[in-house]
Amino acid sequence: MRLRPATKDTPGPPRSLLVLGGTSEIGLATARRLIARRTRTVRLAGRPSPALESAADGLRALGADVRTVAFDALDPASHAAALGKVFADGPVDMVLLAFGIPGDQAHDEADPLAAVRVAQTNYTGAVSAALVSAAALQAQGHGSLVVLSSVAGERARREDFIYGSSKAGLDTFTQGLGDAMEGTGVHVMVVRPGAVRSRSPRATVTGRPYGPVPVPVPETTPEAVAAAIELGLRRRSETVWVPGALRLVMSALRHLPRPLYRRLLV
Repeated sequence: MRLRPATKDTPGPPRSLLVLGGTSEIGLATARRLIARRTRTVRLAGRPSPALESAADGLRALGADVRTVAFDALDPASHAAALGKVFADGPVDMVLLAFGIPGDQAHDEADPLAAVRVAQTNYTGAVSAALVSAAALQAQGHGSLVVLSSVAGERARREDFIYGSSKAGLDTFTQGLGDAMEGTGVHVMVVRPGAVRSRSPRATVTGRPYGPVPVPVPETTPEAVAAAIELGLRRRSETVWVPGALRLVMSALRHLPRPLYRRLLV
């Protein structure tokens, strides 16, 4: 079955969705929310696994046409072919880049190759996938590219600077890509969640608590991030913070002198 034709002039949630990182809790929460609106075709891209197939089955139970796509963030050379097949099947209204790994700071500091794997997954792989997706969206003349960044990328912290640096690079890249896509019909949106509560202790997180900050900010959930993504799509936002209070918190933390910042957060 081909993807449903996209309708450029009709407002509302996308009819077709491609999730890069098909087992991501945020990605799946977003897919469920959009399916409940009007999304009817979903492609879940990730490494073939029982978890990916289970995720697809769960979305099919909601009434969507769902297929899995073999995709490996660590193999950029394969991205054009893998994602090209999806776009060849019909227009895609939205691409959600939701893959990434948190790493283990203590372990990764002692194992440079492990640190590089975090960087290659979260930044290099994401840059490749985003450029391929943006070019395909531009070729079809419309669509949204939504990229999951993290509040961890706003300022380095001792406890997760390897992960945070990879998200900082991705965030800056996405902002620039959004500028490059201006006027092409492609909407680019970066999403900056704080610490996301996960149902599984083995699942990827997108951020970690920011300790004693000037304004107490609760952790968020995949469902809350999904709701923020939907709202951002409606508003054609370029940047979305989840929860919204993080924007003010990080504005304050970003300008703290480093000695004071270290005492608060390191």
